[in-house]
Amino acid sequence: MREILNLDAVAQARAIRDGQVSARELTEAAIARIEAADGELNAVVHRRFERALAELDTIPAGAPFRGVPILLKDLGWREGAEPYSAGSAVRDGLVDAADGFGVVRLREAGFVLLGRTNTPEFGSTISTEPAAFGPTRNPYDPAYSPGGSSGGSAAAVAAGMVALATASDGGGSIRIPASLCGLVGLKPSRGRVSLGPALGEGWSGFSCPGFVTRSVRDTAAALDVVAGTYPGDPYGAPPLPGRLADEAGREPGRLRIGFLTAHPRGDVPEVPELAEAVTGAAALLESLGHDVAPGGPGALAEPDFPLHFGAIVADNLAAHVAALSELRGKPVEPEELEPRNAAMVLAARRRSAPDHIRSVQWVDGFRRRMAAWWSQGHDLLLMPSLGVAPFELGWIPPDDLSLAFGRTAHAVAFTSPINATGQPAVSLPLHRTAAGLPVGVQLVAAAGREDLLVRVAAQIEQVRPFEHLALP
Repeated sequence: MREILNLDAVAQARAIRDGQVSARELTEAAIARIEAADGELNAVVHRRFERALAELDTIPAGAPFRGVPILLKDLGWREGAEPYSAGSAVRDGLVDAADGFGVVRLREAGFVLLGRTNTPEFGSTISTEPAAFGPTRNPYDPAYSPGGSSGGSAAAVAAGMVALATASDGGGSIRIPASLCGLVGLKPSRGRVSLGPALGEGWSGFSCPGFVTRSVRDTAAALDVVAGTYPGDPYGAPPLPGRLADEAGREPGRLRIGFLTAHPRGDVPEVPELAEAVTGAAALLESLGHDVAPGGPGALAEPDFPLHFGAIVADNLAAHVAALSELRGKPVEPEELEPRNAAMVLAARRRSAPDHIRSVQWVDGFRRRMAAWWSQGHDLLLMPSLGVAPFELGWIPPDDLSLAFGRTAHAVAFTSPINATGQPAVSLPLHRTAAGLPVGVQLVAAAGREDLLVRVAAQIEQVRPFEHLALP
């Protein structure tokens, strides 16, 4: 059972189909591991074990992932009749009436939903330390952060509680936890996975649902399950040539790849460990026959990007808090929010609607300026997944907002521009610090080209198998 529990989700599903293990046995083993490991890690904030076991007999016999356990991030992945907190006490007592699009697809595919994972309040920072639920710890070193906002999901997968967990990424929230927890984390193209019926888009299109996994094939197969649009969605991603699972193992061809070891804007300090990770990955890609050279989009150097990105995020947060006030029938007071979010809401309320539209229009232009680099013959951009070295819990201080916002801006410097452009990007676990902490590298493709990312990521995984935390 231990060996099967430590397999990736594709292999677990095969083991169930082949009769090596039953769905109930695997689910009970995952529950036992959560109960054994989560006391230290605090990755799972809501458990639905009894309901999960009761639902096993209702899973369709032919479902591709029949009986494979999964955890849902407690943000974005809405599940009917279960608590949904989004990392905040403000949502106490508020329950969704029905499953969201992604959760419906997961159920149809046969996944067993075991519970929900920790996230910072409303997903607005890069370390999972919500006041409502307490910090999640990194399985590689409990003193360190697993990142955010999908930190609970990443910690759970790295610790082997489940083979994969849902995540979402509005400024790096899939790729950053994947980097810090030694996992594969792919942010899909904008519109690849619907947010319906609750939302048309998240954070003005910046946020996308996805997964954290231990293998490229799990990422591809899981995205195949949930990809699609819901009636009335404002847009969808460019169609893929076929199933992403079929792209793993296909030759990507000879690609033209640019790489960056330092941020071209010049206000983000270069981190030697991150530069070493990127140069090592560049050498590996060159050895695989690709054309690799320093360079990237000139638009990344534009100094106004953080201002417009941050303003749009704050505006969306303020709108979300206003909607919560209406939903619960009384205003959300500033003291009910964590200081970071209270400050963002206050800043947004000082802006006008024309201010918001101007920021949106600036980002529209930025997206076109970024896209030009790919349209001029480049296939991929290689750069760090995270702008800072692995950090301890508490490094993002809750009360020193100037320091907190500054550190967060450095951390998301390489990820947030890709949320603004809507392009797909994947973090791969290819490096470790001297202390043994994971460091990911990020590959970015043109809009709609998740297929290319899966091909290259699988090619890398084949020649340089990912090293994961030894599991019990």
